[in-house]
Amino acid sequence: MRTIYLDCNAGASGDMMLGALCGLLDDPCELEDMVKAAGMPDVEVRVENASSSSVSGIRVRVLVRGEEEHQGDHRHHHHSTHGSISDVISGLNVSESVKRHALEIYGSIASAEAEVHGKPVDEVHFHEVGALDAVADVVGTCMLMEKLGAERIVASPLRTGYGQVQCAHGILPVPAPATALLLRGVPVYAGDVEGEFTTPTGAALVSHFAQEYGRMPLMSYDKVGTGFGSKESEGIADMLRAFLGESDPGMPTMTQIECNLDDMTPEDIGEAIAAIMNEGALDVGVLPITMKKGRPGHMMIVLCKDVDRERIAKSVILHTSTIGVRMHRCERVELTSRFETVSTVYGDVRVKISEGHGMSKWKPEHDDIAKASERSGVSQEEVRREVIRSKR
Repeated sequence: MRTIYLDCNAGASGDMMLGALCGLLDDPCELEDMVKAAGMPDVEVRVENASSSSVSGIRVRVLVRGEEEHQGDHRHHHHSTHGSISDVISGLNVSESVKRHALEIYGSIASAEAEVHGKPVDEVHFHEVGALDAVADVVGTCMLMEKLGAERIVASPLRTGYGQVQCAHGILPVPAPATALLLRGVPVYAGDVEGEFTTPTGAALVSHFAQEYGRMPLMSYDKVGTGFGSKESEGIADMLRAFLGESDPGMPTMTQIECNLDDMTPEDIGEAIAAIMNEGALDVGVLPITMKKGRPGHMMIVLCKDVDRERIAKSVILHTSTIGVRMHRCERVELTSRFETVSTVYGDVRVKISEGHGMSKWKPEHDDIAKASERSGVSQEEVRREVIRSKR
C-alpha cells in the first residue's frame, strides 16, 4: 500500500509541509510549475535547496505580489474574508478533489479563528492566517498529495513547543489558540524547547491528511523529502521529513469490550448506548442473555479503535451498572468507505460507498433519506428509489 510517513519531530507549518512533500517528487522544482498552472492570483512559489544543522533539504518560499511574508502564520495583514478565499480556491485550475480538500482545510482554519475571536465564520478576517500565502501552502499541499497518490498517510505526534509567541494582536500562549483548536484529537506534546513549532496552517494540514499517528509503520521507502521552516531555533533541527514507500497494513485490529448487565432498565441501556457512541465507540450492540440464577440480562458488546480502548472502557463502566469489563483485540476484514452526495428532486442525499477486497457496496444514509422524506412529503422508499435512479 503506497504510504507517506510524516516525521513532525519539529512540529509542522505550511512551508515545512510543502518542502517535505515536493522533496518526494522526481524534480522538486515541479511544484513551481504546478502552482503557476493552478492560476493562483498574485502568488508564486520558489523551491530552493537549503540546509540546516548541515542536513540538506528544501525550503519553499511563497511570494505574494513578489514579496515574502514571514511564515509565523500570525503576522499578516491581507484583509480577505472567508468568502473571497473560498472563491479564490473554487476558481483555481485544479481538480475537484484538490478543491474539495483545500476548502475543507481552509474551512477548518476559518472555524478555529472564528471560535478564538468569538465571531461567526463569515466575519473572520484572514489577516490572521496570512490569507494568500496560507492558501498557497494549503492548495500546494493538496496538489502534492494528489500527485503522490498515497493511500495511507501516517504522522508522528506533533511537537507544539511551549511558552509565548508575538503576533499581530500582542503576545499569545503556545500553542496559539487557533492551533490548539485545530489540534483537537491529534496526539501532541510540548517538547523541551521553547517557541512555536506547530502553526495553525501546519496543524490544519496534518490533522486533515493523517489517518493515523504513531511511530513509523513497517514500510520500505524509496524517497525521503526534507522540508525546512523559516524558524531559527536552537537545540532542534527545524525540519519536517516525509518518507514515501510501500507498507502492508495487514488487517486492522480493533478492541472489543464486553460486559454483562442484569440490573439495568431498557431506558437506561438505551441512554448508555448513546453516551458510549458519543464518546467515540465505533459500534455498540446489546444481546439478551440468561445469567446466573436464571436471571434474564443483557450482554453489551462495544467495538472501538485500539488507541481509544482505555477511554471507551471507562465510558462503559461509567454509563452502565457493570463493575468490570472484558477486553480483547480482534482482527477485522473491512472495506474502506467514503461519502458522495447525490442530488435528487427531493434534495441532496449522502451515499456511503465501501470498497476493497474486490468488492463494492453502496447505500444511502438513512438520516438524509428520512429528512428528504419529511421535507418533501413522499415516502422514504420513494426517496430511496430516486437516489438509485440519480446515482445511475
